[in-house]
Amino acid sequence: MLRLNRELPTSGYALVIDGRVKTEFKTKEGAETGARDLKRRFPMLQIKIYDAQARSDEEVRLA
Repeated sequence: MLRLNRELPTSGYALVIDGRVKTEFKTKEGAETGARDLKRRFPMLQIKIYDAQARSDEEVRLA
C-alpha cells in the first residue's frame, strides 16, 4: 500500500503524483484524461491512477 500524506479515497479514482494524492475523479475516463494531460506537460512526474474499488494503482506512461 502507498504511504501518503492525504488519505486514499474510498470510492472513485485519484491521481497520485510523486507519491501524493492530488485530485479525485468519479470516473476512470476522467482520471485517465487528466493524467495524460498532466504527463504530457510534465513528463518527469511519476503519475499513477488509484482505483479505490480495486485498491490498486497503475502508472501512467506516454505512448
